[in-house]
Amino acid sequence: MDWFAAIHGMPFCRQRHPRGGKAGAPGETGATVRRTAGSVFGLAGCAVVAVQVLLAGFACAQQKYPSQPVRIIVPYAPGGGADVMARLIAQKTSESLRHPVVVENRSGASGMMGSEFVARAAADGYTFAFVSSAYTTAAALHAFPYDPIDDITPIIMVGEASSLAVVHPSVQLKSVKALVAYAKANPGKLNYGTGGTGGFSHLIVELFEFLAGTRMTHIPYKGTGPALNDLLGGQLDVIFGSTPSTVPYVKSGRLRALGVTSKKRSELLPEVPTIAETVPGYYAPLLYGLWGPKALPADITAFWNKEIARSLQLPETRGRLLSAGIEISGGSPQEFQEALRSDINRWREVVKAGRIKANN
Repeated sequence: MDWFAAIHGMPFCRQRHPRGGKAGAPGETGATVRRTAGSVFGLAGCAVVAVQVLLAGFACAQQKYPSQPVRIIVPYAPGGGADVMARLIAQKTSESLRHPVVVENRSGASGMMGSEFVARAAADGYTFAFVSSAYTTAAALHAFPYDPIDDITPIIMVGEASSLAVVHPSVQLKSVKALVAYAKANPGKLNYGTGGTGGFSHLIVELFEFLAGTRMTHIPYKGTGPALNDLLGGQLDVIFGSTPSTVPYVKSGRLRALGVTSKKRSELLPEVPTIAETVPGYYAPLLYGLWGPKALPADITAFWNKEIARSLQLPETRGRLLSAGIEISGGSPQEFQEALRSDINRWREVVKAGRIKANN
């Protein structure tokens, strides 16, 4: 039995010769010639079938990805904005692909532990990182053991959220203009709370102070939640808090919104102006996106860019993100790469200007 028959279980076409002679020998009959020709064409047909089967097998092999569970690593604690968004994306892509896409939290060291885990992972399309601007602020403040841009493969920017500059009602400031004027006239008198030195909630205020020429007193907390609680209790004057966490208190009257950190006004609070309307050039987006290890194959990158872009257009996904104050982005891997690069450069300038040092 020949190799083709052995592998595919198909009968091998052998050329049979008439009894008493060889094909083409003198004296062969017309029937013999016909049988010989049929055998030749039969052999050619078998070869064609063999090629077709091999090509079909190759096509099937190409269609097997993904063939094992896909992991999305969130380098932050469960329950935060990035974690919630990653789980929504994982759910929708799992449903579409009918294949498990799971989220795993690997927090620690300002998100650097989980991010490095993905950067060092095999570039086989089964491990990705879902990050926020905490990734870019960490890259601006810390020395990464890998290049935060060149040693990853950006997939897609999922969305962009804004923050709100909010004050306690006891603070008699009703606009960004009033805040700037008071802070300039009374350096250090106003205090603001953040989730910790060098974190996103800190650097967006530092950027504001740099551009506005003000000086307020920084009160770092271990997380933005405690800072928000103290603002609600009147122990703080101002914070720049995430839109989802502050909007309910603004609408209930427990906090007053002065301005939004995005380029355009929030759909959740369209009456609140952007900070840039008073402080030109101010822009502090909270980015969310997915990336993979360096040298991820182009077809896998394109596959996930397309799949996640599709999931972002689903009515349920759009509704949940927009209700959380997140503007859906999408776009190409190259656009996400440039957004990351721009964000890191922005925060590096702020860190340098403010002489900010990381807490060890």
